Amino acid sequence: MKISIACDHGAFQLKERLKTYLTGQGHQVVDCGADSAQSCDYPDFAAPAARLVAEGSCERGVVLCTTGIGMSIAANKVKGIRCALCHEPLSAEMTRRHNDANMLAMGAGVTGGNLAERILDVFLSTDFEGGRHQRRVDKLAAMERE
Repeated sequence: MKISIACDHGAFQLKERLKTYLTGQGHQVVDCGADSAQSCDYPDFAAPAARLVAEGSCERGVVLCTTGIGMSIAANKVKGIRCALCHEPLSAEMTRRHNDANMLAMGAGVTGGNLAERILDVFLSTDFEGGRHQRRVDKLAAMERE
């Protein structure tokens, strides 16, 4: 799977760990920055990662900051993105099954590396259920067109 990934300074180390983890599993990773732990602005990195997913260049995306909140807000500003902030595997599973989330946000300050890998595994391996949930996702897309 081709996955975009981005972080701000607060999650640089976690981003580097997850990049290594993903490539080790055979995924192709597109790194949208940041390139260091030097202070930066999260929208500058969330937007390119989200655009890659929205345009179909990447199948999924991962955005990281200290809490995951800022990055998830920024990613969700891009039309076609359904980015979910997850702190544990059940949320990652349900957001894929019911919301067809195409991006995952996590917070490096609240989620350790081992748990982040598990959340990511669940997010990437869970399929969208469709059915009644498709109707709801379609309504979200209609809201974007308003």
